[in-house]
Amino acid sequence: MDVTYCCTCGAKMTTRIPVDDDHVRPVCDRCGHVHYENPKLVVGCIPVLGDQVLLCKRNIEPQKGKWTLPAGYLENGETVQQGAVRETLEETRSRVSIIAPYRMLNLVFVHQIYLMFRARLLDNQFGPTKESTEVRLFSEAEIPWEEIAFESIRQTLADFFSDRPGQQFPFKIKEIATPGKHKSPT
Repeated sequence: MDVTYCCTCGAKMTTRIPVDDDHVRPVCDRCGHVHYENPKLVVGCIPVLGDQVLLCKRNIEPQKGKWTLPAGYLENGETVQQGAVRETLEETRSRVSIIAPYRMLNLVFVHQIYLMFRARLLDNQFGPTKESTEVRLFSEAEIPWEEIAFESIRQTLADFFSDRPGQQFPFKIKEIATPGKHKSPT
């Protein structure tokens, strides 16, 4: 991202290595403000009811019309758990209770980190929203694997169903190394 003007004083920014730093960054020529560009944190849930998982069909690009777990960018002022619960409500109109963190996925090529939680649906009240055209529960056999929007979601679901028979859900950190279908979660 090119930053032309300082968000602090409005003066021109120059790309250079700031004093006591080792990365090239936009720096304000007038006030010295350094603009840091850091990865975005995406938070989401694997909402479970009985032996089914709640998925939503995206109504926004990228990957509009594809299925995903509810997830999106963490907002300032909220915890990762609050963000995951909020995103689930916004995308599926469902209420969940967080069980535990499940996967952290590094997507270095798009400057994102996904943190996915296992969650329990509190009831069977869910439905479409402006972000999702369809919301539905799927058993493992019904998952539309070829219609999953993002590799991070496909891997999270595959891991979940692999772990479920033994009821052992260890927290793991993984890396999605190739761009594939990833551009943005929201």
